Amino acid sequence: MHTLNSEELRRYARHLALPEFGREGQEKASQSSVLVIGAGGLGSPMLLYLAAAGIGRIGIVDFDRVDETNLQRQVLYTMEDVGKPKAITARQKLLALNPHIEVEAYDKQLTSENALDIISRYDIVADGTDNFPTRYLVNDACVLAGKVNVYASIFRFEGQVSVFNYRQEDGSRGPNYRDLFPAPPPAELVPNCAEGGVLGVLPGIIGSMQANEVIKVATGVGDPLSGKLFLFDAASFTTRILKVRKDPDLVIEKLIDYEQFCAPQPKTPVREINVRELKQMMDEGADFQLIDVREPYEYDIANLGGELIPPDQVRAQAGRIAKEKKVVLHCRSGKRSADAIRELQKLHPHDNLYNLEGGILAWAREIDPGMKSY
Repeated sequence: MHTLNSEELRRYARHLALPEFGREGQEKASQSSVLVIGAGGLGSPMLLYLAAAGIGRIGIVDFDRVDETNLQRQVLYTMEDVGKPKAITARQKLLALNPHIEVEAYDKQLTSENALDIISRYDIVADGTDNFPTRYLVNDACVLAGKVNVYASIFRFEGQVSVFNYRQEDGSRGPNYRDLFPAPPPAELVPNCAEGGVLGVLPGIIGSMQANEVIKVATGVGDPLSGKLFLFDAASFTTRILKVRKDPDLVIEKLIDYEQFCAPQPKTPVREINVRELKQMMDEGADFQLIDVREPYEYDIANLGGELIPPDQVRAQAGRIAKEKKVVLHCRSGKRSADAIRELQKLHPHDNLYNLEGGILAWAREIDPGMKSY
């Protein structure tokens, strides 16, 4: 067991003063290892508290770069970090906070090919990801590798936390993520944070709860959320705890293609044009209508001069859509505008509607690099 030196005894004095935690708990924390997958909204507060608490070895898996829009909630980073790799930047921040720990950065995507190798190097896994393919990958790899999976997720004003695959006193394993969600929901019902939004303080609350569960598992102090799903609503400040039961017939034998497993059902195709074709139409003064199906605040950040019809008003404002000339609809990435076209085609057999492939992000990337993206 790791023996605390005099500097560590001073640093962790408030832990040592806890009768339930004490020196034994701190030494268990110092000899434990935790792999945090995702150094974003949940990962930022979780990593800070795990490092501060003295978790001996921390791994960070994230292949993303810091973006200005992250700073509303990802408190681990500052403006100086924009454009830098999250995993590497997070490692530097944690070592500056606590030089008594080890931190390993994996600036790569977790895949079915590398998940078992990386996860097997750590005692505990903490899932701070924001997409279903990776959540199912992390869960299945933890089950196969025999690792505890401390899970959390956030959306808008709501968050949830649980501890999956926890080793019980009799040696058996508690429920895992598939016992709660055997299959992913339809993709159209789960917009990402960029489209659905998230209250900036929420990942701080939920990520701290996630760190709490990791520390409890690492030290043996307290009662982990195994077999329970904790639900939190920041808007109403209400909580609930649901029971999660293990499915005796559930067997996970190997890792699979999780992108395919979580792939949405094919949708009715829509006509598309790319941003260069749209630019040519504008330059030539072509007679067409440009409709922007984003929210007003998005329009204020950057726009192409189109008519604004927010996505929840498309049906009500269908009369504004021209029927005798080409109409181009666009959003941030092309998803919402394609859905808007499908909605309009249910109302009327339009054959003059075109979706802007890649949305305003593609425009900023290929036509106007100076335009602010978000």
